[in-house]
Amino acid sequence: MDDEGLWRAARNGDPRAYEQVYERHRDRVFGQAARLLRSRIEAEDVTALVFLEAWRRRADVRVVDGSVLPWLLVTTNNVVRNVARAARRHRAAMDRIASLAPVRAEAEEAFDDVDSGPERSAVRHALAALRPPDRDVLVLCVVGELSMEAAAAALGVPVGTVKSRLSRAKRRLADRLDGSAVGADPLSGLTSKEEAR
Repeated sequence: MDDEGLWRAARNGDPRAYEQVYERHRDRVFGQAARLLRSRIEAEDVTALVFLEAWRRRADVRVVDGSVLPWLLVTTNNVVRNVARAARRHRAAMDRIASLAPVRAEAEEAFDDVDSGPERSAVRHALAALRPPDRDVLVLCVVGELSMEAAAAALGVPVGTVKSRLSRAKRRLADRLDGSAVGADPLSGLTSKEEAR
């Protein structure tokens, strides 16, 4: 049976027909993916995704000159592009996280150094209770002394978002510290570079 007949049967729910199409064209799809990706493992993943997409969109698959192979190869190209784009985004996110690691380590060391007094201990506990986005901005701009622009670049958010998070974080930190019995104002040293100017 040609692809057209097999695909018609597959569309009507015949799993054996779909399996025959898979067996017939799997190697060509894999070869195309391997040429584009130069990785056997990624090519295997792409091959699986292409046939999953073919099944998911089985009503839309076009049979050209009695074959579904042209549709499968075009879909392979599209899936490879999507996989490459996702990999680039993942690498960029990992690079941003890696760039934050030294700042966070320095911030933790700074807090360890000053955690001996009750006021500093209260600040540390209040800081730990903040939401991670607020805490990250506070640590970057205040403890790490990064500019708002640098913090925005590191976090992958607009500068306006950093400004609003920093303001909110300081307000929430102050509210938490008001509820604790600390003597001197523990927030007196918490100013960012922009505020110090």
